[in-house]
Amino acid sequence: MQNFTFYNPVKIIFGKGTIARLGAEASKAGKHALLVYGGGSIKNNGVYMTVMIALEAAGIAVTEHSGVKPNPVLSHVREGVKKAKEAGCDMVIAAGGGSVIDEAKAIAAGAGYEGDLWDFFLGKDGIKSALPLFTVLTIPATGSEMNSGCVITNEETKQKFSAMSSALFPKASILDPEATMTLPTAQVAYGAVDGLAHLIEGYFSTTDKDVAITDELVHAVARSIITSTDRILTDPKDYNARASMMWSATMALNGMQSLGYGGTSFVNHVIEHSLSAIYDIAHGAGLAIVMPAWFKYDLAKNGPARLEKFGAAVFGAKTAEGTIAAFEEWFGKIGAPTRLSQANIPAEDIPRIAENAMGLIKLWEIAYYQPEIEEILEKAK
Repeated sequence: MQNFTFYNPVKIIFGKGTIARLGAEASKAGKHALLVYGGGSIKNNGVYMTVMIALEAAGIAVTEHSGVKPNPVLSHVREGVKKAKEAGCDMVIAAGGGSVIDEAKAIAAGAGYEGDLWDFFLGKDGIKSALPLFTVLTIPATGSEMNSGCVITNEETKQKFSAMSSALFPKASILDPEATMTLPTAQVAYGAVDGLAHLIEGYFSTTDKDVAITDELVHAVARSIITSTDRILTDPKDYNARASMMWSATMALNGMQSLGYGGTSFVNHVIEHSLSAIYDIAHGAGLAIVMPAWFKYDLAKNGPARLEKFGAAVFGAKTAEGTIAAFEEWFGKIGAPTRLSQANIPAEDIPRIAENAMGLIKLWEIAYYQPEIEEILEKAK
């Protein structure tokens, strides 16, 4: 087990009716918020009205920034930065899923920066400060509500890159499971895939295989994601299933899922970032395609031990091959693709996808080369 320092200052406010507490939390940071949200679903499910009432009661003025895409793009982030500066916003509030929260983080960082905020994503400059951020989560998936990272796509260069800084931790995140009750089935499924992907990255890539406590946490959260998702798809109004899924997705990437591991990499995410940067497919859909293919590659390279351990604990699988099959079967059951062809991505594009992925691989200093990425993608045809 490796040495570690764990730091996570995010205040979590969890449960029914908690969105009304946003005003009291946000008022500690200022008086004018940039409210960031997506295509308008928060107006249909009541979240928008609850947020606005809470902010008005706290005397907080609001400038709205709507239209965040499922894969948030740099041009829209820049528009948000401009709005925040011109309006004199002293905080950012995100109401939505991980894409909305990621864009809100990028805006919060860019609002006080004189240069081009894409510098943060290229590693040309670090994020030293950001406007205070508050989140109201509506889609359990990315864990962005309790971590310090964000992912943005530069639509001109087809680069889907990330930036991290302790300044990007939200001050408080409100998680009301009732806000997820009307999510489309596809978003439920892709959120579950994303949560599982966050768990498996460190678990399978760690160079230290003797970290029992973290392994057991990963197993437990993975089982919770799978069981909760099955229950939600059977009964969309199952509150306790929604609650378990919401907290599980947060736990899957708040830092605890990799404590004590060493030498980890997020190679599945790197490859998926290439898919969604080029084809604009849902992040969870891309991960469902990449993960089984990477498992097959990793099995041949590193042997069956980790696959057998994970499979026995989570799926009751008896072999490494059985674990991979269980992943593919469950992804298919919830409606997620497991092949490039199912997402209408032609096999002849594999070299292009791999070449694109190499940009982030080099930036993150991951020990993979383009022929290896192509080999993985060949297993996903």
